[in-house]
Amino acid sequence: MFRKIIQKLKAYELSNLNFRLIVYVIAITCIGIFTIGSAAEGENYQFKQIIGLAISIIVLIIFTLLSYKFIFKFYWIIYIITNILLISVFLIGVTNKGATRWIDLGFTQFQPSELGKIFLLIFFASYLYKRRGQISSLKTLGGIVLFAAVPLFLIYKEPDLSTTIVIFVTFCAIIFLSGISSKIVWTVLVIAVPVILISGYFVLQPDSGILEEYQYNRIVGFFQENNPEAEKIRYQQENSLLAIGSGGLTGKGLDNNTVTSVKNGNFLSEAHTDFIFTIVGEEMGFIGGAAVIILLFLIVLECFITGAHAGDLMGRLFCYGFGVLITIQSFINISVATMLLPNTGLTLPFVSYGLTSLVSLYCGIGIILNIGLQKRNLL
Repeated sequence: MFRKIIQKLKAYELSNLNFRLIVYVIAITCIGIFTIGSAAEGENYQFKQIIGLAISIIVLIIFTLLSYKFIFKFYWIIYIITNILLISVFLIGVTNKGATRWIDLGFTQFQPSELGKIFLLIFFASYLYKRRGQISSLKTLGGIVLFAAVPLFLIYKEPDLSTTIVIFVTFCAIIFLSGISSKIVWTVLVIAVPVILISGYFVLQPDSGILEEYQYNRIVGFFQENNPEAEKIRYQQENSLLAIGSGGLTGKGLDNNTVTSVKNGNFLSEAHTDFIFTIVGEEMGFIGGAAVIILLFLIVLECFITGAHAGDLMGRLFCYGFGVLITIQSFINISVATMLLPNTGLTLPFVSYGLTSLVSLYCGIGIILNIGLQKRNLL
């Protein structure tokens, strides 16, 4: 067994290793670590994130060397583990600000939904690959809907509507890119668009009971004018927009003591997580904000390029799905910080504080690097 693993490792061509992707990922993580230290002065978040980076690099190396084809063989076990972890949140989870999304491990808190994003990508990439000859069949489509509904429902009930939306859109992208019949795509769109519009109307009614009170207030309050309650809801985003604008070209500098700083005035909560881009904009200016956006774009681009050259549909779907996941989550987070969308509570990939998120993302990057190493059929 050990000899077989060594032979497979020797089959990898080092020239196929995507060093650019590694540099981009580590660079944006380091920007995040510096920003976290400034956003949460007096806390140990920066030190924990550094430890998280060290663990993430080890995870990256392991998943880069471990064949993705071997990992994806266990897609059913991975799916079951994902649902068990999500269910355990309701049994032993920690509640914070009305949401139960974490499991307390003593030294840190573990968020199953973050790991679930990667695990579910593995499952659906494998599931569609196994049924690649009958992707457009009713049986396959019904299975996709059924197996997606369970984890999405569990995440939604935490409640975590924003993560549910991100995963749902990612699933839709994977299905679209899997080669499904265009007739099915157009049929679904024709039916889904009016259904979503009508459902959205009823969902946004005050007494619908579908959304949590804070979710309803965030959405409705974002659009209301001259409403004292709405002003309280938009308060954080308005401060975020002010902070980013005040950063100018080069920013006020990390760990600055400027009295006009929005961060120093404690006008932002969750500055090291949901509103980390605000700190980047205020303290590193337009240059820092542009650097983060460009690095995220380059990471997504490398994911798509790797997917385009993948040896099979399974690897291609994972690369595309992971790229879409980072794109959607980054777009929503930055849009919230710049007041283009209502506050959602999503973190910025690779930049925001969060050990589970960081390790999970590096796990995904490791798999993509391994897919890139196997441009030819080595196994």
